[in-house]
Amino acid sequence: MQSTSAIDDKSSIETKYKRLIGLILISPWLIGFIIFKLVPILSSLVFSFTNFPLLTPEETQYTGLNNYLFIFRDVTAGRVLVETLKLAAIIIPLQTFSAIFIAALLNSKDLLVKDTVRALFFLPSIIPGFAAALMWRGFVNPSTGWLNRVLLDPIGMPWLNYFSSGRASEPLFILSSLWTLGPSILIMMGSMQGIHPEIYEAARIDGANRLVRFFKMTIPLITPAIFFSLILNLTAVLGGTILLDRGNSFRGADFSSYDGYVRYVLFDTLQMGYAASLAWVFFIIVIIIVLILFGTSNRWVYFPDREN
Repeated sequence: MQSTSAIDDKSSIETKYKRLIGLILISPWLIGFIIFKLVPILSSLVFSFTNFPLLTPEETQYTGLNNYLFIFRDVTAGRVLVETLKLAAIIIPLQTFSAIFIAALLNSKDLLVKDTVRALFFLPSIIPGFAAALMWRGFVNPSTGWLNRVLLDPIGMPWLNYFSSGRASEPLFILSSLWTLGPSILIMMGSMQGIHPEIYEAARIDGANRLVRFFKMTIPLITPAIFFSLILNLTAVLGGTILLDRGNSFRGADFSSYDGYVRYVLFDTLQMGYAASLAWVFFIIVIIIVLILFGTSNRWVYFPDREN
């Protein structure tokens, strides 16, 4: 019969090799993350403290906090930052409420051909972002787009004349943001389906109608999914408007998003250092917003595992 020490040595060897095999299996992702993610991120942090001309890197000079201090004097940076945050304050709640509403409809027992309808709602979210941007540009093209002629013109609404046409870009950003609700809908649906039917049955016996059950029971019970969806939508909206804002990058001081201004500074003025500092300031703002959401989650998110 084997001794206890021999068994422990054997299990430790197996654990060691399991860890090694695990590292080998994730090594392609790990190497890609380090080379294509971590190194560029850390490099941009270093560049943000320098005056780095993109085409003449040999002339790079260390400037300390000058780039960050200049952001406070950059009127355009402040304006596009406020506009981007205002746009996010509209899009993120709209995406969240729309996902909840659509998920509730798709979970309805009265819905016919559920699988087909669910697939149709999810399909747009798998279209690549750049392809979706080109598609939406085609929708509102002044000469060939169908959105203006078929939907807006018959009801007497003004045309949305391309993404780069001043204020028309904002409603288009908002409208196109609803195109990729598939993952959020799935998250909400999964959370709704996880609610035990007996809870609804007890409420129905007590006389609660559908609206009462939805707002008093379903919404509170799916708040973890709502919280998760908020984080996903926040990072997607604040980091995803660059594809739709490419037309504004060459229009001087008229930008629709912070991403577009960073792109303009980097590729048009060729100021790598200042563009990196702009990106890091925005990153810090997003992190602060995420930390605020996490800090306040205990007040409105239902965590069943934290109940005493």
